[in-house]
Amino acid sequence: MSNLRSHFIFSKSQQNGIFLLVVLILIFQLIYLFVDFNSGEELTQEDSARLAHFQKQIDSLNQIAGNNDTLRIYPFNPNLITDYKGYTLGMSVEEIDRLLLFRKDNKWMNSPDEFQKVTLVSDSLLNKMSPYFKFPDWVKNSKKDSFNNQNKTAVSSKLNKKDLNTATLEDFIEVKGIGEVLALRIIKYRSKIGGFVSELQLKDIYGLNFEVRKELLSDFFILTKPEVVVFNINYASVLEIASVPYLDYELAREIINYRTLHERIVTFEELAKIKDFPSEKIDRIALYLTLE
Repeated sequence: MSNLRSHFIFSKSQQNGIFLLVVLILIFQLIYLFVDFNSGEELTQEDSARLAHFQKQIDSLNQIAGNNDTLRIYPFNPNLITDYKGYTLGMSVEEIDRLLLFRKDNKWMNSPDEFQKVTLVSDSLLNKMSPYFKFPDWVKNSKKDSFNNQNKTAVSSKLNKKDLNTATLEDFIEVKGIGEVLALRIIKYRSKIGGFVSELQLKDIYGLNFEVRKELLSDFFILTKPEVVVFNINYASVLEIASVPYLDYELAREIINYRTLHERIVTFEELAKIKDFPSEKIDRIALYLTLE
């Protein structure tokens, strides 16, 4: 017991040292709690500009990552849904594939019920999408349907031409200079862009040179145009610009940055200043965007 007690007996100098150590610990604790170690330097204008730029990028990424509630849905024809459109509406890959397979044979859906039978979408998703379905007027009224079909037949017969947006593989193969491979390429591209809006879009099909295009347009023209929402490039969001067939998300973001830097875009030719912008396709891009 005496040996144990000897370990707790300190000399006066040791006791003073222990007391001084405790005091120093308390002082450092108080300094840590109450002293502000920030330098107090304010951000420079350059730093603020960088932070604002990074914040814009973060906001854009958040928007594409999961903020789908802010997406604006415009009326559209469900027969012309593309992969991108179906994805933004919440359709699964399997549902989109069923739709594209159905449309591959140039079949058309004329009601929400037919859309559900083809795609097998759930009732909840159908209820969410169907208010935005916009079928041609001739589908809504059987009398108008018959009248319009007669007019279309008369016009087609008079012009002796077929519709580019409903023509089959066999129809295209009949054109001089178009074989099965090129005909299939036309149909795939037509499906990719949701239907031809202008004959200018035939320029984008590989292997379809000027002579063959001229031969094709002597037998075909655009009778039924797809439902296309034209966005104002000076007010459109990143996602809206990225929905244009010729643009992707990265290029859309660059367009937004250019618009922010110059306050607005006056002419489409300005966009050629943007790196990797497909300036040779400005006439086709202008089909989906407007400056006013």
